[in-house]
Amino acid sequence: MPFQKPQEHPAFDEFVATIAALRNPDGGCPWDLEQTHASIASNMLEEAYEAVDAIEHDDVPHMREELGDVLLQVVLQSQIAKDAGEFTIDDVCADVNAKIVRRHPHVFGDARGGSANDVITMWDQIKLQEKQAAEAAAGDGAGDAPVREPGLLDSVSVNFPALMQAQKISRKAAAVGFEWEALDDVWAKVDEEVAELKEAYAAAPKDEAGMILHDDADAVSRVELEFGDVMFTLVNVARRMGISAEESLRRTCAKFRTRWEAMEDAAQASGDDLREMDIDALEALWQAAKAEEA
Repeated sequence: MPFQKPQEHPAFDEFVATIAALRNPDGGCPWDLEQTHASIASNMLEEAYEAVDAIEHDDVPHMREELGDVLLQVVLQSQIAKDAGEFTIDDVCADVNAKIVRRHPHVFGDARGGSANDVITMWDQIKLQEKQAAEAAAGDGAGDAPVREPGLLDSVSVNFPALMQAQKISRKAAAVGFEWEALDDVWAKVDEEVAELKEAYAAAPKDEAGMILHDDADAVSRVELEFGDVMFTLVNVARRMGISAEESLRRTCAKFRTRWEAMEDAAQASGDDLREMDIDALEALWQAAKAEEA
């Protein structure tokens, strides 16, 4: 079936007009008029997480609602920018459209895409080329004052969840050639990092339960750093496998929640309290909850 261009989107234009009316100094909403980029920045994160939650639960009605809330943040931020003479929603759409076309030469150009992993590699390389071109253009008009050039990792937000941040960092490093030759090499690095973690933990002062004594800040720091190295390397295992470390852990957390709720329901049905059960009884409930998933 030949590709058909999507229809016009009058509802989008109507929504943009609605947000503009809320920001109208003459008769607009007092709350909306007071907002700035910074004052509602956290709303973007909150709405994005709620949209992801609806997607993960395959809750289509809520997905539709939450995606609307994400769109609200985009349009409202763009209207705030328009009011300040910075940019408009049309600029946002034009910029992202140009970027998507530019980074998909296998669709809109002569390049060949191959597999999904090939496309990701191509995306990272094109993004790096764009960054280098922008830096070169900025340098042409720069003065003599020394200014730190933007680094490769500057575009990876430190506010991302740690696993997501680690995977994005490693992807960027791999795009410039800082990469293991094979997945087995990454597994070998995991073994090396685990050994270093065990060594740091063995050397740290601990209580009778094996908890590191936090009055030794240096020991705590060493173990935390080694543990972080293990996790960072495992993220690279995920990247080389072509899966998301963040999504993997989120799914495991969701699985654990589901099983724990089943354990609570089973305990309540039998008149027991999980807090008073021994480990053998808890393990039996866990295995029963696990079996229900099969």
